[in-house]
Amino acid sequence: MSSKDETPGTPESPLRKELPEEVPAETPDTTPLAEAEEPGSPEVQPEQGGPAVATGRQRLVKGLWPPRVSRAQLIVALLLFGLGFGLAVQVASNSDSDGALRGARQEDLVRILDELDDRTQRLEEEKQGLEDQRTELENSSDQAEEARKQTVEKEKQLGILAGTVAAQGPGITLTIDDAKGTVEADMLLDAVQELRAAGAEAIQVNGVRVVAGTYLTDVSGGVAVDGNKISSPYRFKVIGKPQDLEPALNIPGGVVQTLEKEQATVTVERSDKIVVDALRPAKRPDYARSSSQ
Repeated sequence: MSSKDETPGTPESPLRKELPEEVPAETPDTTPLAEAEEPGSPEVQPEQGGPAVATGRQRLVKGLWPPRVSRAQLIVALLLFGLGFGLAVQVASNSDSDGALRGARQEDLVRILDELDDRTQRLEEEKQGLEDQRTELENSSDQAEEARKQTVEKEKQLGILAGTVAAQGPGITLTIDDAKGTVEADMLLDAVQELRAAGAEAIQVNGVRVVAGTYLTDVSGGVAVDGNKISSPYRFKVIGKPQDLEPALNIPGGVVQTLEKEQATVTVERSDKIVVDALRPAKRPDYARSSSQ
């Protein structure tokens, strides 16, 4: 054997002494992160003198609070809130009306349907009348004379609606006796609107003509119609088709039932001749003029 060969037990060579000693590798921390962050476990403290290290829970809370809301997100949220509120109100309104009809008797439902049919028929008759007038104007040999006749007739009709001309015809008399003073202006206004919807062409209340611009207000001891005080009993003279006017007042939850809940006495009488003679002065407009002039 050569002298360079090393034998067991011989001292280390100079080359071996120059190499550093082997450093054992550190054992990695295999503790799961979830175990270190379990609820109730103590927070991991940084080593003495080292920077603070946030836990996973702290980072999550910091990311969620305070919330970062942009202007666009805020506007969208407000719009969605408004839309949801409107839908809720609409659903509640429909539920109330459906509940009222669901609880009505069969005779009441039949009466409501008849009234709707009558209103539809009146609108169809009005439409047919206008079409007939147009046909007469188109086919008349003397269109100027025909136009003059229709103008005079239209003037009378408008005078009745405006209250400047007296009127008579079939209709009803509605009498409301308010002995306890519980009837208010809005209840009488509901009666006027219901009568108009049923086809009333002329209305007079205690000597005051009711027109398109009529308003009712509560005053001491009664109600004022266009500033004219009237008191109980309130008597409505109404010209129109009695078969339409009376049922319109007696529908379930309508004018008569509402007034009777206020302990008022309501009577409706049909007549072949109702005279509405309370007049309104013809008022000339200050600025409006006929376009034909």
